[in-house]
Amino acid sequence: MSDCSHDCSSCSSDCGERTEPQSFLAAPNPKSSVKKVIGVVSGKGGVGKSLVTELLAVAAMKSRKHAAILDADITGPSIPKAFGITEKAAGTQEGIYPIKSKGGIDIMSINLLLEDTTDPVIWRGPIIAGTVKQFWTDVIWEDVDIMFVDMPPGTGDVPLTVFQSLPVDGIIVVASPQELVSMIVSKAVKMAQMMNIPILGIVENMSYFACPDCGKQFEVFGKSHINEVSIQYNLPVLAKIPINPALSEAVDSGTIEDFEQDWLKPAIDRIGDC
Repeated sequence: MSDCSHDCSSCSSDCGERTEPQSFLAAPNPKSSVKKVIGVVSGKGGVGKSLVTELLAVAAMKSRKHAAILDADITGPSIPKAFGITEKAAGTQEGIYPIKSKGGIDIMSINLLLEDTTDPVIWRGPIIAGTVKQFWTDVIWEDVDIMFVDMPPGTGDVPLTVFQSLPVDGIIVVASPQELVSMIVSKAVKMAQMMNIPILGIVENMSYFACPDCGKQFEVFGKSHINEVSIQYNLPVLAKIPINPALSEAVDSGTIEDFEQDWLKPAIDRIGDC
């Protein structure tokens, strides 16, 4: 090209003279300020990824960090319910404003835009991925220290869009104790490695049940394999979250912020170091 400046980092043209890979990072809303973006991922569904995202945000706020949650699980949004949020998001010509939880966590989820929260989202992958991208570009995220992105399970359109479009500083992998965990974690880890995203560590959910009378721990789902996986991929185990009926009740009643726990403080410390 005759007018080529040879500065590929600032050029979006896909020409034969390109010497650097084109960046797909999307610009945030001009009024947004987000210091760190952390993806919460899993290789399969049903391991409590949304719960871990919620607890991470609460733990961050308790560590005096302004937290936000971008709910990228468009077809299975559950974040607003855990925080007792029923109001709808609104906006202006400048952008959409997230809803603040009782404790000050900024939250954006598709359920905050639907007329009825029980309405199913029957969209194809590209539309879902585009919506997630808009949650980054169109929403005004003000003075956020840590944004947690609750991603749908697997390695499909949405995780790919998040990894390519958002400046992800690292991911936390959520797993469960079953033997299948090795394959689950492997998928998430390998995708992150292919996308050059740092992996901060693993959180094991439903790790054990502690007897309320004697305190003895029971491995309800069998012997945990998380330590073996941790060694295999040289990743720290950031937390082991027990099965706790009171925690489930807090999620169902929308009072997750009132639940007292410090399981995920090591994870917040780890995020602070990245």
